[in-house]
Amino acid sequence: MEILEKLSECIEYGKSNKEFKHPPHLVGSDGASELTAIALSQGISPDDILKKGLMTGMNRIGEKFSTGKAFIPNLLISAKAMYAAMEHLKPFFESGEAKHKGTMLIGTVAGDLHDIGKNIVKMVMEGDGWKVIDLGVNVKTELFLENLNKTENCIVGLSALLTTTMLNMEETVREIKKFNESIKVFVGGAPLSEEFALKIGADKYFADPHSLTKYIN
Repeated sequence: MEILEKLSECIEYGKSNKEFKHPPHLVGSDGASELTAIALSQGISPDDILKKGLMTGMNRIGEKFSTGKAFIPNLLISAKAMYAAMEHLKPFFESGEAKHKGTMLIGTVAGDLHDIGKNIVKMVMEGDGWKVIDLGVNVKTELFLENLNKTENCIVGLSALLTTTMLNMEETVREIKKFNESIKVFVGGAPLSEEFALKIGADKYFADPHSLTKYIN
């Protein structure tokens, strides 16, 4: 449908609403917020809007990011456009009319106050149809366990930006696996690597959120 293609373009280029003057070729056009409202008024299902509009756009910007054709600021404005659209879809998820793919528990590990990477992952995962429970920054192991105790069938994302705080991941991963060995724990952050992830018992390392969504879908 043409409107869903227009919506995916708004997500890809980060046009949140009509007033947002970016990108140049879409100035004056409806943005993600308006197009989502119009699509709903035309009877297009929230599921189709999510999968054929929002997710298509996020996948495109994700591919550009993973190949070096887009950068963190591009991801951020795309994610903001997706958020603007999701505001219209939230009531359908809350009512159960639209279904989440699953639940992700995410947080920046103890001692680390950086949240840009975590926030990007959160926005991309929500745009991919996941419910994300964001525990914030400087999250101690106990808080992860406390939330796992009341959240069924979820995956966990751990973030760290410092070489000192990434070491705190090991205890958190160990205790999560001790709590329930079947829980998938994924890690990310600038100083990390796949080798480090395997060493501390995590299930996998991802350098960018697009790689994560491709892996779990």
